[in-house]
Amino acid sequence: MTTTIEVTGLTRRFGNVTALDNVSFTVEENGIYGLLGRNGAGKTTLMQLLTAQDFATDGDIRIFGQSPVENASVLQNVSFIKESQKYPDDFQVKHVLKSAPWFFKNWDADFAAELVEDFRLPVDRRIKKLSRGQLSSVGVIVGLASRAPLTFFDEPYLGLDAVARQLFYDRLIEDYAEHPRTVILSTHLIDEVSNLLEHVIVLDAGRIIIDQPAEELRGSATNLVGQRSAVEEFVKSREVLHRQSIGGIASVTVASLAADERREAQAAGIELTPISLQQLIVRKTNTTDKEFEQSA
Repeated sequence: MTTTIEVTGLTRRFGNVTALDNVSFTVEENGIYGLLGRNGAGKTTLMQLLTAQDFATDGDIRIFGQSPVENASVLQNVSFIKESQKYPDDFQVKHVLKSAPWFFKNWDADFAAELVEDFRLPVDRRIKKLSRGQLSSVGVIVGLASRAPLTFFDEPYLGLDAVARQLFYDRLIEDYAEHPRTVILSTHLIDEVSNLLEHVIVLDAGRIIIDQPAEELRGSATNLVGQRSAVEEFVKSREVLHRQSIGGIASVTVASLAADERREAQAAGIELTPISLQQLIVRKTNTTDKEFEQSA
């Protein structure tokens, strides 16, 4: 497969704060990747470096085999849409859409017009008069209709209601099937996007702690619930990701179990349940579901 992104030893410091710490990874062509992690983990900093909107303290970045810094041939094939997207105050929605072809050589105006209808976006309204949801719609329309070979979405859909977010996911999958490209979604709404993702990269405190195919991650942990004594005896020699107890009942998350181990647990009266991708990442980053929800 062709490599779209290759990052080696990437570090970014802001004074005494290290936002990214010796990060290395690759992203292959034509896939939907999730870039996940808590607030402050370094996700936005990483995307800004990859799109040449910031400069590394150390390390190397290659996009389509080249450095993206001051490289128009690379950047015209990259779309970076973020929640805090800025536009000129006097711009109307139609001005954003008309200027998009200047920046994206694969821009599809007909697809953009379809998306405007889907999201019920008033094209004659000034940008600064748009609601948060409408402003989010502008971002996702530009990101989808750009059809850039490398497209980043840094949570621009947070302002959308549940129906509009589902519309975004549906249109993304439909268009990706017809026009494959590399898409990187950075989001806290992990459960909503989990079925879209083909590969997951998780940052925590500026370092990569997970870099795996999503399918492998979905079956990589199991939750065990039962009498505390039975559960603790069963897990004593296993990797424990999380544990909690209420009275005499224990709930423990462990790394994946083989078939014979599952039978052993069930014989001991322990209930086995799968955990979601969001729960797994919550466990891996030593946080709580409530913290993830609050940061969304």
